[in-house]
Amino acid sequence: MTAPLIVLFAALVVFIYLVVVDQAAQVLSERSGIPFNAKRARWTRGLVLALIGGLVLLMALPRDLFEPRPPTVASYTADSLWLGPDTLQLDFLDADREAQVRYGRELVHNTSYYLGPKGTVGALTNGMDCENCHLDAGTRPWGNNYGAVWSTYPKFRERSGAVETVSKRVNDCFERSLNGQALDTNGREMQAILAYMEWLGSGIATKHKPKGSGIMDLAYLDRAADTTNGAAIYTAKCVSCHQADGQGSITASGTSYQYPPLWGEHSYNIGAGLYRLSRFAGYVKANMPQGATWENPLLTDEEAWDVAAYINSRQRPSRDLSKDWPKLSGKPVDHPFGPYADTFPASQHKFGPFGPIAEAKKKSRP
Repeated sequence: MTAPLIVLFAALVVFIYLVVVDQAAQVLSERSGIPFNAKRARWTRGLVLALIGGLVLLMALPRDLFEPRPPTVASYTADSLWLGPDTLQLDFLDADREAQVRYGRELVHNTSYYLGPKGTVGALTNGMDCENCHLDAGTRPWGNNYGAVWSTYPKFRERSGAVETVSKRVNDCFERSLNGQALDTNGREMQAILAYMEWLGSGIATKHKPKGSGIMDLAYLDRAADTTNGAAIYTAKCVSCHQADGQGSITASGTSYQYPPLWGEHSYNIGAGLYRLSRFAGYVKANMPQGATWENPLLTDEEAWDVAAYINSRQRPSRDLSKDWPKLSGKPVDHPFGPYADTFPASQHKFGPFGPIAEAKKKSRP
């Protein structure tokens, strides 16, 4: 209701009250023979006026004042643990945006159903889901999550030697971790994934990386990672989900993996981020085996390094990496393929010890 109508309504009610109510009270008094009580009339007028005023105020309030409000989006600081926004917030987006974000989340959760070898949209990937590596649809703390994606991109990346967009980063995953083909950057699927990542980044300041983002960093071992010990750990703690042959467990639908293959033709290729030992060891430490969390890990640091080394020592799809790391000095210490800007052997870059490489790299900086 507009302000003029409110004022007109209030004036009309007050006029009726002043003209009619007292007169009616006096008439009733005369007919009943009961003396007219002026004091009581004043109290009655006050009560009625108060009710009128309350009604006018209520009508003047914004219509949506008492409607449900979306949950407050957190503002993250350096000490805040990123958990991702509550999915209940999706109900407060406009219908088209909500549908797009939900589809993006669904694509991350069930990638293979839509884009796997038998995908309903297209056959673009190896059959794994994004969620197989980006746990809980990319929201688990230190579960290779998307917490800092929208706040830090576009950004320069040493691997490509160029400034990359979020869509470029997404397609890197499709081509490397899913060992498949890139999405059309203007297509419905890419735009939905971008919308989901933007929504996940709600409340995170530009260039800020909240606590729990990405993958946990582990301290380097003072020795090379031991693949023999890693094989024993794998047998003891990983076989029940990922199988002795490392090929994982397929869901009942046959379209995706409940537990993904860790090596072989259906796993991530040699260009994937998890093929770097430090990335995979940190991922394993905070999330594996089943039931582990960053707060309550089930492996020691050494066990995480060793089992990661064993898994990454197994055969997997190849990829042309000749255009990666155009500036050799920008290569990370655990990139397993030369050439290098230092004299350390490829075997040490793959399995460590990484401390001496990191120290030499630090000293070589101008």
